Amino acid sequence: MTDFIQLVKERRSASNFLPNQLINKEELDEIFELVKLGPSAFNLQHTNYITIMDQNTKEKLREAANGQYKVSSASAVIIVTGDKKAYKQAAEIYEGLKMLGILNKQEYDFMVNDTVSFYEARGEEFHKEEAIRNASLSAMLFMMAAKEKGWDTCPMIGFDANAVKEILQINDQFEVALMITLGKEKVESRKPRGYRKPVSEFVKYI
Repeated sequence: MTDFIQLVKERRSASNFLPNQLINKEELDEIFELVKLGPSAFNLQHTNYITIMDQNTKEKLREAANGQYKVSSASAVIIVTGDKKAYKQAAEIYEGLKMLGILNKQEYDFMVNDTVSFYEARGEEFHKEEAIRNASLSAMLFMMAAKEKGWDTCPMIGFDANAVKEILQINDQFEVALMITLGKEKVESRKPRGYRKPVSEFVKYI
């Protein structure tokens, strides 16, 4: 547990990255192999990642992010999206449980129908909320996994989501939850950690 505690304490939102710190697909895949184990509602795995290492595309995203320099200086820019129609993949996702004999056909059919009806009954606003909620859960795990692999990150909401969707040709099925910049932090430019509320101010026991 000590390693996890250290990881949590050392993770910071990096506001400045060292230049020319390249990351490759293999390193990113190692991070995503951990991320795929994260929780999601009904195991629907709503989250999709778009990983940008191309410099020209990063420059376009920088414009969509109000000119923030860390977008173009980062080793990679990660766009985290949530699938508003993830529930429609329930049958495909649960198929493995049936093939392994964990569920019989009756249990499988019930599980699929129960999941789909749960989402359909709650409407489009709930689908959007679920997309963002599950993508955010996944994104936090991504940042922790990246830190464990020696990479620093910064979660961002200061960008024009519509412009990002246009640049990356993201269709309306997917909600852009946040942008994450990833690289090696320029530690000497780091500011002190911001004020954190004491536990008594944000936790209530009943």
